[in-house]
Amino acid sequence: MSTRMNNAEPFVKSNGKTATANARRARPRAPGDTEEPTISEPADIITTIAASLRRERERAGLSLAELARRARLAKSTLSQLESGAGNPSVETLWALSLALEVPFSRLVEPPLPDVHVIRAEEAAYTRSEEAPYRVALLSPCPPGARRDVYRVLAEPGAARVTTTPHQAGVREHVVLCTGRALVGPLDAAVELGPGDYAAYPGDIPHLFRALEAGTAAVMVIEHR
Repeated sequence: MSTRMNNAEPFVKSNGKTATANARRARPRAPGDTEEPTISEPADIITTIAASLRRERERAGLSLAELARRARLAKSTLSQLESGAGNPSVETLWALSLALEVPFSRLVEPPLPDVHVIRAEEAAYTRSEEAPYRVALLSPCPPGARRDVYRVLAEPGAARVTTTPHQAGVREHVVLCTGRALVGPLDAAVELGPGDYAAYPGDIPHLFRALEAGTAAVMVIEHR
């Protein structure tokens, strides 16, 4: 698992002016793009991650060194994240959520108001370091519920393979919106087209691989 991180850099609009944090957008990652995958905008998510990591680590009674050991990260990497200086990949955040035994959403989302709307162009995406794949958390698991809702954008290329499974009992639900994709357990993946739905265990190795350009899906991760 990679522990590399990029520091956020200013985003410059086409007119040469530096954009504000909330106006920044992540560019799609093309097959073969070697840029380190990071959290995309809004940039405030980095501050949220820093506060959430400290909160959940202290709640669990873990030292920086112990959480880093459990997540297989360098202590300095974790320290950067908690200080708000790091910009983690989706794989790093999944490793930390597993080590803390909390849903992924607990680390990336602040509390939501009663009525919450995310416009398509406003979603904050996390890129994979393994495939042309981005995911945006749309609805985190609220108190009394056990599910997270994501939007997935992916392009043809390497499959996004989850080799470190989620917590025991987790189940993934995918509705494909556009394009085509191969999804599911490594030994039983199925091809989906627009409108197709699939559910499969998330606590075993599984994959998501776009077969057409512009593939998009809604994913629900159900915790039991």
